[in-house]
Amino acid sequence: MDRAQSAPATAGERPLPDRGFPSAAARAGRVNGLDGLRTLAVALVLVYHVRPDLLPGGSVAVDVFFTISGFVITRLLLAEYARTGRIHLRGFYRRRWLRLVPALLAVCAVCAALSLTSLWAFDGAWAAAGLAALFVVNVVRAGEAGPYSDLTAPLAHSWSLGVEEQFYLLWPPVLLFLLRRWRARTVLLCTAVLCALPVLWRYALWHPGAAHRLYNGTDTRADQLLAGALVAVVLARLRAGDPRLEALRRWAGRLAWPALALLVLTAWQVPVTAGLGGWTGVWYTVGFLAVAALSATLVAGIELRPDALLSRLLSLSPLAWVGRNLSYGMYLWHYPVVRLLASLGVADGRLSATVVLTTVLALLSYAVVEAPLLRRGRPAPRPGAPATVRTAPAGGGVLRK
Repeated sequence: MDRAQSAPATAGERPLPDRGFPSAAARAGRVNGLDGLRTLAVALVLVYHVRPDLLPGGSVAVDVFFTISGFVITRLLLAEYARTGRIHLRGFYRRRWLRLVPALLAVCAVCAALSLTSLWAFDGAWAAAGLAALFVVNVVRAGEAGPYSDLTAPLAHSWSLGVEEQFYLLWPPVLLFLLRRWRARTVLLCTAVLCALPVLWRYALWHPGAAHRLYNGTDTRADQLLAGALVAVVLARLRAGDPRLEALRRWAGRLAWPALALLVLTAWQVPVTAGLGGWTGVWYTVGFLAVAALSATLVAGIELRPDALLSRLLSLSPLAWVGRNLSYGMYLWHYPVVRLLASLGVADGRLSATVVLTTVLALLSYAVVEAPLLRRGRPAPRPGAPATVRTAPAGGGVLRK
């Protein structure tokens, strides 16, 4: 039978429904190691935008962000479906709005205000602010041939937010359709097929003038998000004690360090956005999928081996706290800060100044904008509702909400 059955409950416990995803409900909490990985990724992006000579391929960290996002979002959606048999799309979009939009609007407002000053880096920033607020910077950049225009500066980095938000708009209803129509095993196969389609689409679109289209398009970057989604579906399908899970845990633990090493090596040595000569076409077609595979391997290793050295290092409290609470704000603010310092003529110590100012602004964003709205948007527990008994996660370890 394709749909896995729920594990029998022990005395006094109420068994959780699983609907073919026996580990889904137990995998709905946070993984500190992934939060630490976010911190590492945002640090790479920040250095890349300030000192591209040090990390010419630092933009690969955005690819890692995509895979983490696809994994986390899909895991939450599957957990809700396993518990309730449905996905409350309105609630999902409301939570995403509260998490992403207010902090982005604050950055857009500041950039628009700076466009009224004499700072050259913010000339016309009001237009960029409008495009960023609508999550369409990636669409504008995808349609530009040759060097990027100044239309989206100083919020050009928000192209990745456009990709993620457009993915968030499309993937939950697609996943819900698959879950309602087919068995869990077929949902897994469909996710794998969807993950492979973008690379074929990139092959069809590729020519030297299409680099911006491939780099910024949601359809051409979807495999990096869907790679994370695929990991979430696979892990939700495997219950604790399944031999396949044990094999996956073993290999993910072995390959996590090599995957991280290859990603860091790419950031250090590969000028991803500067052109790779004859290798450019390979990178913009197969290369994106290869990075997605490395990122997915790393995510799986952190999820399945919380006791491993890599997971413990990334779970260190400072790294996990920054990744959980500040990484989004740091990503939002760092690029406007880079342009602000350039406008002010700051050359010596620009990297350290960017780190300090970005961190301060991210802290302000978290304390004043993000945390209060998230607390307000958190649903209150229903009076008298019975507590849900959660089984141990198949990957081992304790996951926190």
